Amino acid sequence: MAGTTATGDAEITPVPSRPAFVATYRLQLTADLTFADVVDLLPHIAALGVSHLYLSPIGTAMAGSTHGYDWVPPPEVSPVLGGLDGLRALRAAARSAGLGIIVDIVPNHTGVEDPRQNPWWWDVLTHGRDSEYAPYFDIDLGSDNGVDGRIALPVLGEAADVDALTIDTTSATPELAFYERRFPLAPGTDTTDARAAHDAQHYRLVPWDAGLIGYRRFFAVNGLAGMRQEDPAVYAATHTLVRRLIEEDLTDGLRVDHPDGLTDPVGYLARLRADIGEDRLLLIEKILSTDEDLDPSLPVDGTTGYEALRVLDGVLIDRSAAESFTDIHRSVTGNAGDRAWIDEHEHAVKLDTLAELFSAERARLRRAIVATTDAGAPPVESADLDAAIGEVVASLGVYRADYATLRQRLIDTFAEVERRRPELSAALDTIEAAVAVDGEASARLAQVCGATTAKSVEDCLFYRTARLVSLQEVGGDPGLFGTSVADFHAFCVARARDWPSAMTTLSTHDTKRGEDVRARIGLLTRHPDRWRALVERMVSTTPPPEPTTGLFLLQNIIGVWPLDGAPVSAGLRERLHDYTTKAIREAGTITTWTRVDTETEDQVHAWVDDVLDGPVGADIATLVADLRDEIVDACVVHKALGLFMPGFGDVYQGTEWFEDSLVDPDNRRPVDYTQSLDHPKTAMVTVALAVRRGHRESFGPGSRYVPLTSHGAESEEVIAFARGHGDELDVVVVAARAAVERLGDPTGTTVELPEGRWRSPITGAAAAGTVDVATLWSAGPVAVLERVA
Repeated sequence: MAGTTATGDAEITPVPSRPAFVATYRLQLTADLTFADVVDLLPHIAALGVSHLYLSPIGTAMAGSTHGYDWVPPPEVSPVLGGLDGLRALRAAARSAGLGIIVDIVPNHTGVEDPRQNPWWWDVLTHGRDSEYAPYFDIDLGSDNGVDGRIALPVLGEAADVDALTIDTTSATPELAFYERRFPLAPGTDTTDARAAHDAQHYRLVPWDAGLIGYRRFFAVNGLAGMRQEDPAVYAATHTLVRRLIEEDLTDGLRVDHPDGLTDPVGYLARLRADIGEDRLLLIEKILSTDEDLDPSLPVDGTTGYEALRVLDGVLIDRSAAESFTDIHRSVTGNAGDRAWIDEHEHAVKLDTLAELFSAERARLRRAIVATTDAGAPPVESADLDAAIGEVVASLGVYRADYATLRQRLIDTFAEVERRRPELSAALDTIEAAVAVDGEASARLAQVCGATTAKSVEDCLFYRTARLVSLQEVGGDPGLFGTSVADFHAFCVARARDWPSAMTTLSTHDTKRGEDVRARIGLLTRHPDRWRALVERMVSTTPPPEPTTGLFLLQNIIGVWPLDGAPVSAGLRERLHDYTTKAIREAGTITTWTRVDTETEDQVHAWVDDVLDGPVGADIATLVADLRDEIVDACVVHKALGLFMPGFGDVYQGTEWFEDSLVDPDNRRPVDYTQSLDHPKTAMVTVALAVRRGHRESFGPGSRYVPLTSHGAESEEVIAFARGHGDELDVVVVAARAAVERLGDPTGTTVELPEGRWRSPITGAAAAGTVDVATLWSAGPVAVLERVA
């Protein structure tokens, strides 16, 4: 951030700018990729030109964890990864290679899937409200919580399963057993009768679908329990590892996982900034809607970049193909899949998700609202409060609206809902009064809204529509068919001004499709007729069991088909089937995670094989082979823009080469680091980062982003800009939105370069003044120029 930003009536002075990052290299650490393994990779990573390693969570996690976000206390560096000594050794080796380190931390939740592995949680289950750790967790011990003030644990298949409980006496102290799961017994428990022992505990085992849960979760994941970071004692206990990392100078910055889940994210981030100091990077995983800006009062350097991903994906889309893709979607599915359809169904899906997945959280929010209502106020029916809560959550359009810059949005939402649903006026007034001040009601509304939004949109709705699935991404907006070059420039100008040290990402461990898969699917907008023909072939020769599912999976199959057009390998086929299972269960229209329709799933899997092995697969192979050069160009341009735009780029593991990752866990597969470095993406990464290293002031805090003007028949296909600082511009990037060979005649389309003489670090060619883009793109779809005089 730079300068002073006005927010409402208050002026917010941003935190001082941190040193410029060139780029990070993101590594997903596991038992198969430890600190020692990373040391071995340092020569390759350093040669790319990045400035920092970016490590997934390094704390001790649940045994067998493949991601580390289910960390367990006490906070310490995971022995599986190499422990503290292993981290120290990596820090030393990285420094020798000229690399820093930033680390991912997880303040919102801790792993409780196996209570035995979490000593704090085990103690809470053992002693209930008397546990010294009870204040650490956001648990519901209210007498009206549905289980008489005990902690509801939704682990049973049905209520009668309590008869399957046994007492396990093989451990040091007896434990309550439900098949392979174990739970503690309070001191003095009679262990001769498992049912009686269960009834005497501080917790209650309840059916998974009972709508009862005794703790705030991460979204709807029962194995991740929310923590009360708003309590200074809890913060202190959970951040001992962070403080050690700072004290020993083992990290140059932190990425905070899902701060929106916290009760008080603003207060938490202020405390964290004070702890790590002003000279370390602080980024947050914050999903911003298309009409939402990051609150400038936050003491952070920016987000991890999903809003940038949305713009980067969108600018390569041919927006003129929107009508064609809408018509194709309508012809197959019966609906347009456009803005109007998305808005209508998003609202409905949110209401369903809140009722089905978060009824316990809604009930807890309702009780908090009632508790803050004036004693003399007329009572409001619980059903009306639930309905009003649902309408507000479904209408906000952001993860949470209790940030300073979004308060007015919350107020406007109450007014808008009241206009639509006047019969809920009393309930809405009650809720609005309760959340008008900071407190439990306000925080719980924000938390319920965020969880509902994530599970209903990214993890459900985005699997139920298929106009162009590359737009159905974390932070994405499938109702917005692409981004204009002018809007891309406007985004970059604002980012350079407001958040120059934010991260720019194209792929993460959470993206629904990897960057090259999305770029390839987006490329279909350049070939709407071929897309239509392929869809018609599918409908006529291999009709899917369910139309939207077929259209959705067809695009993903195109996105991962071997680049040379060769048949799909056995390994890829298996990955596609795994993806198919996840996709149709997330959609929840023909099968679900909790009510699996085996017959229907088998039909879909058989259809996938028919596509891969039949005439549709042959057509896909031909299409991919025909478009190979365009695919390569699109992937290279995509990567280049992500590295040259304001902020700093993050290279997710393996994305210096082409990659075909789908949703997790597919995107956490081991990377083959023996691949050739003679690769178009690798070459672009190394050139881009060498340029950034050579012009750090032009890409960090205080840098400038200046759109450049193009003229001529193909000017709409040109993305040209300069980077610099002060009065100087010293780097120019000119990228082709479409493959160069597809342009009618780029000769005669020109770009006005800033004053001075320029030279390409790729070709060595000189340039000045007005330059023909055909000349600039003679060696590829991205021209990079450095000022030489």
